[in-house]
Formats: sequence, C-alpha cells, structure tokens
Amino acid sequence: MTFQEFLHIAFTPVNTVLSVLLILAVIYWIFTIITGLDIDIGIDADFDADAPDGHVHVPDDPSSWIQFLKFLNLDIVPVTYFLTISLLFTWLTSFYIEVFISPAFWLAAVLVIPSLIISILITKIILKPLNPFFKEINHKGEKAHDFLGREGRMKSTIHGTKTGILEVFIGSDPMTLMVKSKNGKRIEHGTKVIIVDEGPQKKFYYVATEIQF
Repeated sequence: MTFQEFLHIAFTPVNTVLSVLLILAVIYWIFTIITGLDIDIGIDADFDADAPDGHVHVPDDPSSWIQFLKFLNLDIVPVTYFLTISLLFTWLTSFYIEVFISPAFWLAAVLVIPSLIISILITKIILKPLNPFFKEINHKGEKAHDFLGREGRMKSTIHGTKTGILEVFIGSDPMTLMVKSKNGKRIEHGTKVIIVDEGPQKKFYYVATEIQF
C-alpha cells in the first residue's frame, strides 16, 4: 500500500471523522508529554457529577449509566487513556474494513457503531491488568498526596451541596480535585480557598475561604 492509498482510505467520508479525532488525540498527548500541563478551558459552572481528575466518581446510588461506566473500570482508569485507545481500535477496524471489504458509504457508516462497541470492550480487557497501577496514581502519574490544609483556586462556582473543581499545585504541577463548600456558602470561580476536610473515601474534599476554629 502506497502512502497515497493510505491517505485515501484514512480520509474516506466515513473514516475522515475518526482520523481527525485520532490526530487531535495524538496532538493532545504530545502536548501533555512535552509540557506536562492540562488545557484549562475556563468553565465557570456547577457540577453535580463530573470527572475533573480523569476518573468517573461513582455516587452511593449510581444510575444505570454510571454503573455501565464502572463496568468499563472508568472509576479506576483515566477517561483520557480509555477514550484514546478505544478511538485507535475503532479507527483501525474502520480502516481495514475499507481495505478488505470497501462497503458502500451507508454500510461503512453503520459498521462504525459495532466497531466502537467492540473497541470499548477490547480496551477494557487490555487495560484491566493495569488497574492496580491506576489505583495508585492520579491521571498524571503522580502518587496520592495529602491535600488537607492545602490552598488552591476554584475553577468553578459552588454553593450548597454542589460539587465543583479546585486546582491545587504540588510543586510546579497543577492538579484538579472535586470539592464542595464546607458550610454551603457560595464560593465563586477564581476564589482562593483552603481544603479543610475530606469526603467519604476521598471522592471529594470540603473547602472554605478561611479556616474556622
């Protein structure tokens, strides 16, 4: 297969979307490896459930969707790892279907769905042996830290029982945590706060603008 043939197959009407997404994923990982930084999209919003540390956090009464994500081990495996590998397998499957079968456009588009499902299951199997490793590290490969008493800056607004995102620095490395307001008071995006307590199993932390004695 020549390079021109490779490009032609990689950018067929069906494969173009997958190819572009894969290229963006590669750029993201190159940027992350070189700089060691996350892209701050500056969202100012409230979150009842999110995965700011790259994992899915399972509540005490999870929905069917959350249970499905837990089935995929996304409460352990960082979402970015999982999505990137799943996308790669989906792209490879779609690429070789085009090489060996060359189906009509509508059939190729339909086959992307089972390809994605199979790729997700394969990714789960491949990453399962690494679950103990992922349990010991966060999404940047750093060991767990004691965050109590640390200062950080809010990346979203919280109040009441709403969950938001806090950015803290360990040395020069930024980390994101799920947090709630300790006393339920409103804390605006960009406010400097202190981590004063931790939730069950350290799934989230409580923050306040000042330590109260």
